[in-house]
Amino acid sequence: MNGRRTLAVLISAALAMALPAVAIPQGFAGLGSTADGFAVPHPGVPLLFPADHGAHPDFRIEWWYVTANLQGEDGAQYGVQWTLFRSALAPGNQSGWSNPQIWMGHAAVTTKGRHFVAEKLARGGVGQSGVEAQPFSAWIDDWEMKGLPNPGADPLDSVSLHATGKDFGYALDLSAKGPLVLQGDQGYSVKSAEGQASYYYSQPFYDVSGSLDIAGKTVRVTGKAWLDREWSSQPLAKDQTGWEWFSLHLDTGEKVMAFRLRDSRGGYTSANWISADGKPMPLPPGSLEVTPVRSARIGDRDVPVAWRVRIPLRGLDVTTDPLNDHAWMATTTPYWEGPVTFTGSSAGRGYLEMTGY
Repeated sequence: MNGRRTLAVLISAALAMALPAVAIPQGFAGLGSTADGFAVPHPGVPLLFPADHGAHPDFRIEWWYVTANLQGEDGAQYGVQWTLFRSALAPGNQSGWSNPQIWMGHAAVTTKGRHFVAEKLARGGVGQSGVEAQPFSAWIDDWEMKGLPNPGADPLDSVSLHATGKDFGYALDLSAKGPLVLQGDQGYSVKSAEGQASYYYSQPFYDVSGSLDIAGKTVRVTGKAWLDREWSSQPLAKDQTGWEWFSLHLDTGEKVMAFRLRDSRGGYTSANWISADGKPMPLPPGSLEVTPVRSARIGDRDVPVAWRVRIPLRGLDVTTDPLNDHAWMATTTPYWEGPVTFTGSSAGRGYLEMTGY
């Protein structure tokens, strides 16, 4: 999301945990709060690389979000998530403990029968967490996404990914086989009828190799990964309560980014069709239709884990099926995030994120 993408700015709740005096404002996880004093996105502002791979401390919220669909040498399917969130108490990037930036990391590994989750919180300005654009490095404690030597290439073209948690860990290398993709209008991604927006781009063309450690067992894996980069100061309207976000790798080599933000008027949708060679084709408003087809009981809630996704303009009509119904992120602000397969007019694999359930 964006609005997986995450949007996943579950960070405002992390602020409340790290700093109890900070109240969570309106909207999901505070994302509908006003932008008071922070920079806001504007249409027509070009994204600049590699600078925009780094942090934007004058904006309230930001994330570096990787999901991977993997197959093990044992024949099993796996999913991996690595996310670094930044949230600001005030604009700017002062040194030491006066730094107003709060950081949060989420890591997960999903198998058919289990879902492993870990979370980290950190304060900016003291070296515990941060992002550098070139050479690229994003870290929180010992979790890291780091650029690998690749002279002349974009710093995100080749990266390593590492995280560990209770009974799981992973070490992966990601190599981009296509270009960065700007979402929305040249990177300006609208999120509501009122015009809330973010800057948003993706790298959906990673090939992956590496290993997972699960309950003491090491498994070699290969597959595909998708990186989402997004920053804003007020990405949601006040009445938006959550979202469904899909990143789909079609067997044709094409990609689809699609999200629905739920609100009191039925929802705001957006979709981008990405050709196999990386050309984005943003679709007009209303092009996306998403309908739940099956729910699972997770704790005290019913969560719609299988979905029909339709984009009639592109002839897409697929039904997603999760690898694990219970891919629940039991983090400071809980949400559902997990790998899916899909069949219908096209087939393939991808990721689904759902918030606000």
